[in-house]
Amino acid sequence: MALLAAAHLAAQDRPRIRDLGIRPGVLPPGKWNAITDVAGIRVGHRTIVEGDSIRTGVTAVLPHGGNLFQSKVPAAVFVGNGFGKAAGFLQVRELGNIETPIVLTNTLAVGTAIEAVVGWTLSRAGNEQVRSVNAVVGETNDGYLNDIRARRVTAKDVVAAIEAALAASPGPVEEGSVGAGTGTSALGWKGGIGTSSRLLPAKLGGYTVGALVQSNFGGILTIDGARVGELLGRYDFREAVEAPGRGPAGAGSCIIVIATDAPLSARNLERVARRAVLGLARTGSYMANGSGDFVIAFSTRNPEEHAPARPVRQVEELGNDYVSPIFLAAVESVEEAIDNSLIKATTVTGNGHTVEAIPIERLKEILSTRRR
Repeated sequence: MALLAAAHLAAQDRPRIRDLGIRPGVLPPGKWNAITDVAGIRVGHRTIVEGDSIRTGVTAVLPHGGNLFQSKVPAAVFVGNGFGKAAGFLQVRELGNIETPIVLTNTLAVGTAIEAVVGWTLSRAGNEQVRSVNAVVGETNDGYLNDIRARRVTAKDVVAAIEAALAASPGPVEEGSVGAGTGTSALGWKGGIGTSSRLLPAKLGGYTVGALVQSNFGGILTIDGARVGELLGRYDFREAVEAPGRGPAGAGSCIIVIATDAPLSARNLERVARRAVLGLARTGSYMANGSGDFVIAFSTRNPEEHAPARPVRQVEELGNDYVSPIFLAAVESVEEAIDNSLIKATTVTGNGHTVEAIPIERLKEILSTRRR
């Protein structure tokens, strides 16, 4: 409890990217600059810090606070690099909807998370006759800072994250070394959970797009175009470049969740999901061989009833010619969400290792020099 409290206070003291005077992209953010700017979305965390070796957790994203199985949301998935254990993607790809909370956790907790999401869904009022549930679970491997083989995440932890999301009020989302981001690392520094949003001008539809990421990947850190990783002396293959013949690095993963209130079909949501990896690339990722880079995109518009009374339904759908602003909003939201996941993260020691938080004062100097 003391470790959790100290980490929470430290995270509160750390800025977000915009607090440093950096405005990634050209589109304005929403009120909270978070995925929760898309009305109805809720996020909950379960952070697990125990002893010297357990640094892990769970993060849950709810597209709405009702019965998701009975009121499914249009959705799509995209795999940038498939070195990962994403669950539930095949059915989302086939049917074009999501019927459960989206849960993020560590690699060896995916099975536990599936069982927990299934159990939680079956227990919801109105689901008494349900006999099939497609749990959507994403993961990254936090085994450097966390004793992942201990398999500490339990079904109760997963349910706790979901219930925390249900109880959450509209507003900011806790970022950094929390929930599924407790033990992650990214681009040479402590990674974690990050979020951002974009509000399209009325002339472009007035829609909101939000992103939430679990950052745990390698590359050459780039912030708003500045080659920060090189200037800080931490980037993939640095040893090989400076001392040819030494072994390469480059691994890790990133789970990206994108939400919007634009009336998009599953087909166009997949097109949005594909663009998300462009935001990932802007931050310095090249999607290494060992990186599991997965995207889940959904819309809060046009929910689909589980057992509709009529065989044909009518929905509003944004035309192809009007989707490009959504693409840009997704790219910018993902880029800034990753920035925030790094900057809000705190230094974490666990499992015999320490991963430092990116140094804010040095980062300010680099970004200030670039602006000049």
